[in-house]
Amino acid sequence: MGYYNLPPLKDTIHSLQQCEETFFACYLKKELCGIISFKLDRTEIDLHRLIVHPSHFRKGIAQKLLDFVENTYKVKSIRVMTGSENTPAINFYIKNDFYKIREVKIDEYLTLSYLRKYMI
Repeated sequence: MGYYNLPPLKDTIHSLQQCEETFFACYLKKELCGIISFKLDRTEIDLHRLIVHPSHFRKGIAQKLLDFVENTYKVKSIRVMTGSENTPAINFYIKNDFYKIREVKIDEYLTLSYLRKYMI
């Protein structure tokens, strides 16, 4: 993406321990391949991270993590934010019935897309 001023890129073990997000991981043969994290309130999940190690791209890891969260927590909606130029992420969320609700230009280098999925 070429933009290095994102807060998740500056996380430390301490900041992750203090972030109040719920984390789940996916392992294949004892190897960590992906994680998902979110904050949950009564009616909505706010996805914060959905990360797959590059050596495990295109193996369905992100889908398994998202499906797990969707099937485990009964909420009215799920929201997520990602870089507007992060085409793989945008396409993944749209494929999973998320709708783009707005874009916010942060600076000349970064625009964020906000997406939401309404659960039936």
